[in-house]
Amino acid sequence: MGLTVARKITQVENELLQEVSKERLMRFTEEISREVRLSGTEEELRAFQYAKENLDSFGLKTELLFCDAYISLPGKASLTVGGETVPCITHAMAKPTEGLEATVVYVGKGASSDYESQAVLGRVVLIDGLAIPGAVKIAAEHGAVGAIFVNAKYTHEMIVSPVWGNPVPDTVGLLPRIPVVSVTVDAGERIKEKIAASDNLCKITAEVDTRYRPIPTLIAEIKGAEQPDKFVLFSGHIDSWHYGVMDNGTANAVMLEVARTLAQYQGKLKRTLRLAFWSEHSHGRYAGSAWYCDTYWEELTENCVLHINIDSVGAKGATVLTEANCMAETRDFAKEVIKVLTGDSFKGSRFGRAGDQSFWGTGTPSLFMGLSEQEPSDDPASKAFGQLFGAGKSGGFGWWWHTTEDTLDKIDPDNLERDCKIYLVIVYRFLTDPVIPVNPVAAVDDILEGLSGWQMKAGKHFDLTLTIERTEQLKAQVSRLAEQIGGTGEEDQEKAALINETLMELSRLLVPLNYVKESQFGHDLALKQPPIPKLAEIDRLIQLESDSNEYKILQTSLIRKHNEVNYTLKKANQLLAKMLG
Repeated sequence: MGLTVARKITQVENELLQEVSKERLMRFTEEISREVRLSGTEEELRAFQYAKENLDSFGLKTELLFCDAYISLPGKASLTVGGETVPCITHAMAKPTEGLEATVVYVGKGASSDYESQAVLGRVVLIDGLAIPGAVKIAAEHGAVGAIFVNAKYTHEMIVSPVWGNPVPDTVGLLPRIPVVSVTVDAGERIKEKIAASDNLCKITAEVDTRYRPIPTLIAEIKGAEQPDKFVLFSGHIDSWHYGVMDNGTANAVMLEVARTLAQYQGKLKRTLRLAFWSEHSHGRYAGSAWYCDTYWEELTENCVLHINIDSVGAKGATVLTEANCMAETRDFAKEVIKVLTGDSFKGSRFGRAGDQSFWGTGTPSLFMGLSEQEPSDDPASKAFGQLFGAGKSGGFGWWWHTTEDTLDKIDPDNLERDCKIYLVIVYRFLTDPVIPVNPVAAVDDILEGLSGWQMKAGKHFDLTLTIERTEQLKAQVSRLAEQIGGTGEEDQEKAALINETLMELSRLLVPLNYVKESQFGHDLALKQPPIPKLAEIDRLIQLESDSNEYKILQTSLIRKHNEVNYTLKKANQLLAKMLG
């Protein structure tokens, strides 16, 4: 389809934009972030109730739901190295300990290759960077009994489990089994000096309270006038580390302001807006959104046209509007709105496994996690955050992210108003455009690029010729569909309805194909994964001897997953052939 010229802001959209108030946004932010909002606590529930009261006053239908979730709240921690006390914090889902004693060894960034020349069995490893699940998993697999992460100027709260949402029998064994703490960069340098001097005996104590607790989920709706069953899901988490003004008070404020504004235009909305406020984002690895997906899976797969997520907007210095997460099929739409409102040229970054993206298995297209980010810099925190949130092309959400310093003074009211207006227009257009504004050509191009990359890697080890042929056939068909979309206006309601049905059915095939590794009805681990992740075993296959048992076992697994990929593409081609005639 492709968008080359940004649509101008309409009269109704101008009216909507005039409604946005930076003063109201700041008031919402201040009220929501008045208390520390740990998942499942009374303080968090008060923030949920504040949001509900406001949404009720705007005339929305609201529902406060509760479920049991596996929550981990880190408590006190202590660390001594070579007899010196080193300030530290521990992390959600880490193993608690009353006193682990072992020697410390330095393993750089903690990648698998960093362990090749280092004996770590029975030792504590010192790792540069944020306490991320992948690094903790690798450390434990190599026999480390604990991990110390070296952050930047401040220590950053993290959750170190790769298990997405509540554990199940297949994933409970992947919960972290070693204590984990983080220290500042200055403390890390002192520890490295002690390691070099062989004065590296350490002791770690850590309190981590991990158990099931009831958590809230707040749902609110503005019903569409023409297609009330079809809805846009606009979501963000309320729980926080410390006061969490940016993460995620500002995002909650934007959600309230978008709801307040659109409630006044309910009769002009074709589709329904469903807002969802999550708990358990920070302390249970997205257990709130995962539970909602599990509980309402069929409704989501049948009726959700788009998931828009919001996190950590409106910060001071957040001038980068080009790198936020998106899918290929939603990139052009975001580019259009950002260009017309700000003049910036949005490029977008492929989603990683983060940020309440719990709905890929339902086949729902997704747009954004955060939006505005910091400029890139050489600061260690900036580099680390940029890798997490902008594919290394931005400085992330700010050095105060997940620290005690995430306070009201980190917010720029003008940036918050700007971000709110971007979300408002995006939500409004998805609710009112005659044809759902996703780009199926871009989706297929993205899959084709991924497949070409896999074939180049696989070489003679695995043949993807049929897969690529079917994808190229699909591209030709979606290009014909795009031509029909381009000629569909407000008066062509029957044609628009047929196109929308086709777009949604196509997304239900292509989104899982491009983003889901295991079952559509489960949740992949919160670990980095490539495009068309069902083919990811190619990376291992090409490292093995072709006559080995392991090679043949892996080859069998790949054949089965390849069958699934091929059949999905076959169904997508059949769908379009039937629609196009």
